Amino acid sequence: MRIISGWARGRRLFSPAPKDQQIRPTADRAREALFSILGTQVQNARILDLFAGTGALGLEAMSRGAARIVFVDLGQTALQLIKKNVAICLTGRPAHEEMIDIIRHDLSRGLTSLCNSDRLSGQFDLIFLDPPYGKGLAQKILTELASTSLIHDHTIIMAEETADITLPEQADHLHLIDQRQYGDSGFWFYRPQGQGATI
Repeated sequence: MRIISGWARGRRLFSPAPKDQQIRPTADRAREALFSILGTQVQNARILDLFAGTGALGLEAMSRGAARIVFVDLGQTALQLIKKNVAICLTGRPAHEEMIDIIRHDLSRGLTSLCNSDRLSGQFDLIFLDPPYGKGLAQKILTELASTSLIHDHTIIMAEETADITLPEQADHLHLIDQRQYGDSGFWFYRPQGQGATI
């Protein structure tokens, strides 16, 4: 697993042990396709990476010019992987440390206490939502995100789930604007603007 493009291109990231079933990194090819879709939306964006796992999505965004990344996960293994991978990517770039925050939070219990955290302030331009597959967490968090102050009218939310799951065309006032499949993974893109919005 590596950073695909940007100033950290080629840096190899730590991955979970093969026996660790709790963390499932997005495959390099799927991640490359995802960022091709997002294009320049990543540049200067404030990124929220929920169920961050290894941190690969947020770090790829950072390498491509994002302005701030907040990683959120609960598991100790995931948090350690994120910290190690941040360190790899920031080698020689200590000034970038200020743009990164790592928060431990149990997202299966919802977003309320997270939104009330002093460490999570302001709105985000792009939100990655990559929960464990098949547990209904993507739809649950999507609906909760719609009623938080974390999003603005142009926020893009990318939810990743197993491709044989169907996520709704609408979650509260979030509307599905695109959907793609790469192998076993599916990407669903939402925006609060309405059905005519595009990425």
